[in-house]
Amino acid sequence: MTGKAPLAKLVWFKTGGVADWLFEPADIDDLKLFMERLEGSLPVMALGLGSNLIIRDGGVPGVVIRLGKAFATVEVTGECELTCGGAASGILVASTARDAGIAGLEFLRGIPGTVGGFVRMNGGAYDREVSDILIDCDVILPDGHWVTLPLADLQYSYRHSVLPKGAIVVSARFKGTPGDPAEIGAEMDRIAKARQESQPLRTKTGGSTFKNPEGMKAWQLVDEAGCRGMTLGGAMVSDKHTNFLINTGSATSADIEELGELVRKKVYEKTGVCLEWEIQRVGRP
Repeated sequence: MTGKAPLAKLVWFKTGGVADWLFEPADIDDLKLFMERLEGSLPVMALGLGSNLIIRDGGVPGVVIRLGKAFATVEVTGECELTCGGAASGILVASTARDAGIAGLEFLRGIPGTVGGFVRMNGGAYDREVSDILIDCDVILPDGHWVTLPLADLQYSYRHSVLPKGAIVVSARFKGTPGDPAEIGAEMDRIAKARQESQPLRTKTGGSTFKNPEGMKAWQLVDEAGCRGMTLGGAMVSDKHTNFLINTGSATSADIEELGELVRKKVYEKTGVCLEWEIQRVGRP
């Protein structure tokens, strides 16, 4: 376990402070023992690819747990069924499904992040979401208990679950349908191309900033409020896709979060719609 561990390099925005403690477990048993010994005495936060996250400049209290290679496996474990480690990337899950002729998981190709984050947030893209494919997930609770939670227990809604704070998703089982690998691959290529054309992929960004309100597109509301290209400090609203915030190089996390709040204010003044953050914001200001 590392004290005062810098987190900026571990998140897509490349901003933010340090973790009081950073723990990278060797395997599930190591994680379980660690959580048991912790006994809920400190706040715990799981960190995946850091794609949907603002780490505030004051750093993160308690322990940040980062799952490594031992948690990044994807295996076919049944008829059109994959068992995926909490640290497995969306691209790896979708590619493994393609190679096994399992359709219905192609959308994961379009979400930057890991299985643990997808499961917690009901991650989705291209009209599909995790609630469409999840069978169950294995979770280590803050007190060290290991439980298997079926889909219904997560009470999914749009980009939300009732997974307890501090619980760590160590694996998940996904179910697809039989498909032709060539057709699945073509759909994954289409998704990759659509992302490439519409999103600022080669920038320091955090993915979609705001949730889409019912029947509306967040990017459109941001655009209509005149926020395209708007800047604050080193942060900028992408002029390629207005639901993305960018660190142009010198931004602090405060710059990014304040710009997001300014966008929310302008959208509300223009349209009466109150945008909700999709990006998680954690830590001390």
